[in-house]
Amino acid sequence: MTLNKKPVTGMKDILPEEMEIRDYVIGVIKDTYAGFGFTSIDTPCVENIANLNCKAGGENEKLIFKILKRGEKLRLEEAKNEEDLVDGGLRYDLTVPLVRYYAAHANELPSPFKALQMGNVWRADRPQRGRYRQFMQCDIDILGEAGNLAEIELILATTTTLGRLGFQNFQIRINDRQILKAMAAYSGFGEEDYDAIFITLDKMDKIGIDGVREELLNAGYPQESVEKYMALFQGVEASKTPVAYLTEQITDFLPEGVKESFQEIIDSVEAVKGDFFELVFDPTLVRGMSYYTGTIFEVAMPEFGGSCGGGGRYDKMVGKFTGNDVPACGFSIGFERIILLLMENGFQVPKAGKKIAYLMEKGLSSEKLCEVMAQAQAEREKGNQILVARMNKNKKFQKEQLTAQGYEAFQEFYREELKR
Repeated sequence: MTLNKKPVTGMKDILPEEMEIRDYVIGVIKDTYAGFGFTSIDTPCVENIANLNCKAGGENEKLIFKILKRGEKLRLEEAKNEEDLVDGGLRYDLTVPLVRYYAAHANELPSPFKALQMGNVWRADRPQRGRYRQFMQCDIDILGEAGNLAEIELILATTTTLGRLGFQNFQIRINDRQILKAMAAYSGFGEEDYDAIFITLDKMDKIGIDGVREELLNAGYPQESVEKYMALFQGVEASKTPVAYLTEQITDFLPEGVKESFQEIIDSVEAVKGDFFELVFDPTLVRGMSYYTGTIFEVAMPEFGGSCGGGGRYDKMVGKFTGNDVPACGFSIGFERIILLLMENGFQVPKAGKKIAYLMEKGLSSEKLCEVMAQAQAEREKGNQILVARMNKNKKFQKEQLTAQGYEAFQEFYREELKR
């Protein structure tokens, strides 16, 4: 039987050229986030199935790769439902594992705790450009900070990282789930309808305000409420001070302090940010995860035509594990999409030293081999990248391949008995 050499659908092999870029980007990310006080952690790729199905992951809970029980615990003949067969699953994001980790180790961690976590996650999703079934996520989170300092730090750390990777002219779209709910309440919608309304609202960038209005009316919501709701978005679009305009309209429905805190986030980021990105208030931003409780944000890049990261505040998740809520906020970079854009733009990893290939003819004496290895080691200590390889019969083709990999110089070593 011939084995299948292709990766499983939705997963991919990573060739050296891409791996070099991935390693470089990971280095920039870790270095930048360390400068903001974030510390690296790691969690297992497998989580208890009950944790993954805790009604916090939204649509992602339908995409879990589930793991069968093993050994004596797997009793196929007695199984009546899925719960009898499954006890674990591959994590679909890094937030649920982080919250479990924090709940287990809070007494050993500083407060607030600033965490950086990078690792693969898995979703049984439909593969498409920039979306895979196995992919790397890169999250920073702050737990234990109730004030808006968390949001300010997360936005600045994320945008600084993207800037260092060469990205320009992108947007950070920002909103607040409390503002979303206040807009719906002001318009006269029932609280039980909020989730369905927000799902429709989330389509605004695809179907426009007329499309959203039509969907809401077709769903049976009162025309008076729908029109009042649409008027808010039209007013925001026409206003030169959109946050002030909107919060003034819905002030009776906003919890105390939300307006001031939200404006402070915007003002603080604007005061120190560079000119390589734009901070935009977007009242149509919803974010799909049901665990968000406050500020939400998203990275919009024109080159990709969609989101390249996002996050928000999730103050109720730790309480699901401990019974006591802990303020928490996080931001995730779309790592795979960033790598895709860098590769499509022909990104080259900056190098301090040269890439030099040492090509040795077969049959080199032990003494000569030791000399070559010592010379290679000395060059590496100077900061150069040295590849030591046997010389192929087709030396020209070998050099062409190495040149394509970025090697800019070659040194050849032959058997001493031959006069070259």
